[in-house]
Amino acid sequence: MSAAAQPPDRLTEVEALPDVPLHIVLVEPEIPPNTGNVARLCAATGAALHLVEPLGFAIDDRSLKRAGLDYWERMHVVVHRDLDAFLQTPIARRMWLLSTRAQARYDRAPYSYGDALVFGRETKGLPQSLLDRFPDRTLRIPMREGAVRSINLSTAVGVVAFAALQRLDFPNLL
Repeated sequence: MSAAAQPPDRLTEVEALPDVPLHIVLVEPEIPPNTGNVARLCAATGAALHLVEPLGFAIDDRSLKRAGLDYWERMHVVVHRDLDAFLQTPIARRMWLLSTRAQARYDRAPYSYGDALVFGRETKGLPQSLLDRFPDRTLRIPMREGAVRSINLSTAVGVVAFAALQRLDFPNLL
């Protein structure tokens, strides 16, 4: 689904983003409830949500609404036409790529205010070519070997986002 099909009153342009503690980037998300849960997390923390097309749903999808769309007016959502378009934004200069294939642990990263946390699609993760291009910016969440292929996308976003926010001393959060 393209940005043209999304309700324009729900979208923010990159240039119009306010000062935010984190940017949460979902590359080609496929499952509406995961994105809805991440949207709710963004509303709660003040993070901006970036969705990289193609999306597996419209952002007014009923499942997405049940999981967090009712918080849309309390957050900033940017839709990028593809991964290359996102990588051309100033936000991408300070990104952390999350992957089960990374070596460095997420809890040891030196997060900074305004960093972008980039997560791949539920079924495939981030492209290997992207991970290879930025090996010093790739992180993983430790898991028991052989137990599961990965954890749920919205769970992973919550784990890493709150680790980064803790490092930032939870800016503007009570």
